Amino acid sequence: MPVDVYREALRLASDIRDKYIRAVTYAKIGYYMYRAKKSEYKTAFKYAFNAAASIENPVLLVKALVEIGTYLKRADSKTSQKVFHQAYESILTFPEPLKDDLLEELVIRLLELDMPDDALFYATDVEDSVKRNDLFLKILRVYLKKGNMRRARLIIEQIDDEPWHSIAAIEAIKEHLKREEFGSAIRVLSELKSEYWLGEAMKEVAVYLKNSDVPTATYEKFVDIALGMSSDTGFDVLRSLLIGLGNQGELDFVMDILGRVYPDERLSIIEGIVKTSVDKEDVLFDLINHLEGEEFERIAGFIMDQLLSRSAHGRYLRLVEAIGERTMEDSVRVKVATYLAKLGDFEGALKFAQLVRGHYLRSLAFGSIAVAKLKAGDIDGAIDAALEVKDPKWGSWLLSEILTKILELHAEGEVSEDIEERAEHQRILWEKG
Repeated sequence: MPVDVYREALRLASDIRDKYIRAVTYAKIGYYMYRAKKSEYKTAFKYAFNAAASIENPVLLVKALVEIGTYLKRADSKTSQKVFHQAYESILTFPEPLKDDLLEELVIRLLELDMPDDALFYATDVEDSVKRNDLFLKILRVYLKKGNMRRARLIIEQIDDEPWHSIAAIEAIKEHLKREEFGSAIRVLSELKSEYWLGEAMKEVAVYLKNSDVPTATYEKFVDIALGMSSDTGFDVLRSLLIGLGNQGELDFVMDILGRVYPDERLSIIEGIVKTSVDKEDVLFDLINHLEGEEFERIAGFIMDQLLSRSAHGRYLRLVEAIGERTMEDSVRVKVATYLAKLGDFEGALKFAQLVRGHYLRSLAFGSIAVAKLKAGDIDGAIDAALEVKDPKWGSWLLSEILTKILELHAEGEVSEDIEERAEHQRILWEKG
């Protein structure tokens, strides 16, 4: 490269008429002169400041100072902080929302230059809470990446609004977990006020523990710390942790810990595992194999309620059949028969419906099969299903309902699935009579 190329660049830059562009160009030249170890690079930056001083538009002046400060920082100059502060002081004189917009630009630029301390200082003056909290999260992630947990903690304490506070806390928790600072992770967890975000945080913990292949002793450490908290907070943390671990398939450990809690709390946790694992039929299948007696019956019914609230899917066939084979409760058998009928497995549905003893529940089971057969276009099969209820009162009622639905199908082209609702209504009427 010719020796005088930089001097020539400076000369040509002086011909740039736009003062903002001229100032930024001088700063760029100064940066490249610094990289080329040219001592005259300071002269280029001096020209940049002179050009900036002549800018009449105050917004463009601020933007020019930010650009000059950027190239000074890249040239390893401590002067850059003074330049950014000058820009900051100018920004404070602007009205809203311009002030916040320019502060946001300044903070983001400082983060790009790896100056999170300065960015944090300036971000506190952003008045718009959404922008301010978004910037705090960006700064937090830089500190977490650097492993500066003390600074990260200070930022979390400055964020009062949701969901930013909880998001920030979860980001910190994940970093504590990576560093195996389990006590610190639990401390941050215990400060989460939202049950939703506490649950989300514990999902992160559970996924981490599962994927990191940590020993069971680490799980137990979390449990012990949770149990050592105040009763309400401790149980919330423990509940979320165990639900998260259950969702990850760690059911042996979860069920062992559940032996240490009260029955009502135990059921609440198991139901939480069901709700969060409804898309994981393998977890639900394993879960019911850990349950017995009344607890099994209650959770089996709860699982079926969750499945029936969604569109029926064949991947749950093994789970539903297993529940049907084990349950001794007619109400659960009705749900099993209903689900199988929705799947089109009428043979399986009839098998479990025939085990239902009570006339009312039997009418529900065969009623659901009849409606499913109608939807499948099998009118004769629907009538046959209705005739399976031998009780004179309930059998007559169900046959009447199915005949009405046959007409409904012909008139409207579809059949409403309201057998259970209509049966309950009829039962109330009979009880009043």
